[in-house]
Order: sequence, then C-alpha cells, then structure tokens
Amino acid sequence: MEKKTYYINIGTGEISKVKNNNNIALSIQATSSEVSQLRRKMDNMHDSSFDSFIRAQIPFLEYHHDQANDQYDSNLLEAYQLIHRLGDSQTKEHIESMGISLDNHE
Repeated sequence: MEKKTYYINIGTGEISKVKNNNNIALSIQATSSEVSQLRRKMDNMHDSSFDSFIRAQIPFLEYHHDQANDQYDSNLLEAYQLIHRLGDSQTKEHIESMGISLDNHE
C-alpha cells in the first residue's frame, strides 16, 4: 500500500492530509491501514475521556483506582508510540523530547 503524509493533532483527535496551524508538530507517513489503527487509538482515547468525565462526578472514586483513566493513558501512550514509529525525523525528535516511553505496548 502507498504511504501518504498525514498531520496529527493529538489534543483534538485530528488526522489530516492538510497541514495547518493546529497540526504542524506531528506528521507521519502512513498507509490507510496504519491511519485506521491510529484513528482507533484516538477514538478509544475519546471514549475513555468521556468515561473519566462521568467518573469525575463521583467524589469518592480516586483517580488511581479508575479503569477509564488507565485506558486513556494506555491509548495515549500507544498513539504516541505509533506516531513515533511512522513519523518523520522532526516528529520523532519532538516525541522523544517529551520524555514519552517508547517501549512498545501495542
């Protein structure tokens, strides 16, 4: 499959073929299958984030005992690892500068 350039904004969940001001930090070369894999991870992050929001309304449930937070953290880490693997040198350097563990959890 042919690889194409995509620009990523983790915060908004955006994966775009068009470079603009809000997605310039992270770019990847990926097949449609790899983009689908990244989309699933970002969708899982969104779902876990919503579950965490619901949990936040329960004052006696602590963060470190919350499966939704663990799932969000895991998906976020896996998304960054995938972006690092598919990214250009600038993207890899940016992710490495963030101190994110690049041990494979996929």
